[in-house]
Amino acid sequence: MSWDEELKELAHRGRLAEQMGGSEKVARQHEFGKLTIRERIAAIADPNSFHEIGKLAGHAEYDLDGNLLALNPSNFLFGTADIDGRPVIVSGDDFTVRGGSAEAHIPAKRSHAEGLALELKLPHIRLVDGMGGGGSVKSIEINGRTNIPTLRGWEIVVEHLGVAPSVALALGSVAGIGAARVATSHYSVIVKNTAQMMIAGPALVGWAGLGKVEKEELGASKIHTGNGAIDDEVDSEAQAFDKAKRFLSYLPQNVHELPAVSACDDDPNRTDEGLRDIVPKNPRHVFKMRQIIESVVDRGSFFEIGARWGRSVIGGFARLNGIPIAIFAEDPYVYGGAWTADASRKLIRLIDIASMFHLPIVHLEDCPGFLIGKKAEQEATIRFGSQALAALGQSPVPFCGVVIRKAFGVAGASNHKPGSHHFRMSWPSGDWGSLPIEGGVEVAYKAELEASSDYQAHLEEIKTRLNRYRSPLRAAEYFEIEDIIDPAETRAVLCRWAKLARRALRPGSVAFAFRP
Repeated sequence: MSWDEELKELAHRGRLAEQMGGSEKVARQHEFGKLTIRERIAAIADPNSFHEIGKLAGHAEYDLDGNLLALNPSNFLFGTADIDGRPVIVSGDDFTVRGGSAEAHIPAKRSHAEGLALELKLPHIRLVDGMGGGGSVKSIEINGRTNIPTLRGWEIVVEHLGVAPSVALALGSVAGIGAARVATSHYSVIVKNTAQMMIAGPALVGWAGLGKVEKEELGASKIHTGNGAIDDEVDSEAQAFDKAKRFLSYLPQNVHELPAVSACDDDPNRTDEGLRDIVPKNPRHVFKMRQIIESVVDRGSFFEIGARWGRSVIGGFARLNGIPIAIFAEDPYVYGGAWTADASRKLIRLIDIASMFHLPIVHLEDCPGFLIGKKAEQEATIRFGSQALAALGQSPVPFCGVVIRKAFGVAGASNHKPGSHHFRMSWPSGDWGSLPIEGGVEVAYKAELEASSDYQAHLEEIKTRLNRYRSPLRAAEYFEIEDIIDPAETRAVLCRWAKLARRALRPGSVAFAFRP
């Protein structure tokens, strides 16, 4: 007795699965500038590290004698793999089989992929290239019934957000549950031109009487990276894979570990004399905040997240002498650095990820306060801004504030983490208060100005008088600010802080759940 026949059939079924939707469908995938799911997994995973689970699942056809005639493989693949030597769960849609739709997938596979990521406490990378979760209208006839929508198993997806990193890449046209799978992640990327994300496609939009539209009009990368539904846009799938790997490199495998410290060949005591002159004396003139960020962190380590939305705040990950941190700063080129509703939402997301995965937080501040005016009021800026300040106060990780220039109003108070003792310092260019002198002097001194014989001259005299008290050195005398530092030495100060902050980190889950 031998099992040779069974082993031959096993190998045959494996070859059928590897053919995916067939050579014509594979060629069409390539014509659209997209890789197949198996090519994608090979590109993102370490060589020979992918172990597929459920490869034999699919829809089979048999003759009357029970012999296999054909096997239409499931259009959802998953398994374990290594990325930069660290284990992950990787899953993805096979668009060559029924366009990645639910009619061809085996629901248990997707549920098992999510469950394994949660139970093994592993990062999960989703390569999304599919449509709805309930199938097309044709599935009504196939199944002989209609399906009432449920979110069975979605609790696993959400619970995983509080346990291990989740990354989603939109690599084709994704709609319905596919779009939700992209958005329900810690970090998401979309490929420009070849991928779109939408709640519903053009056909359904047209049926609803909302006009004839193309996929790009609904779900182009510029739309969803501009509104924050997706974090970042790239030009190719290769760049998307690189972004995903780099994002994961700053984080631990799960909340029960600390982020790994990397080797660093950038001198932690390196100075940059150019920082001494980067902030203009004229408060109305702008400067390049990203240049400051790049100067003070380890060279080449700044990984910006969400650059195309909430643009008055810059945020992302970096390293200080090899220690991973989260960092945010205002961009004076956008609304003078004022916090908008979107900037506040982006900041909440960054702070919550840092809190979840034990990244100390640095704030390089040039904040004139919340954005003011009709648009700001209509967008509920104060609500989202208050949530951002609450997120900062609730964050359990060490915090360091460096006032580069402005710190005004409620948002300007974010140089300090409420209820905490931490490093806080200012450059000599620091300028702060409840509101800028220029914006409040005429209200505060209204009676005195109206009584003067020369309104403008008296106004200038009052400003000159008040500016004598404006120096941050005066505030330092009263310990209003803990330290004033030479801008050139900012990196050295931050690296010393990071070393101490690292010692204070403790692995484990946080008191709040992460929401997408």
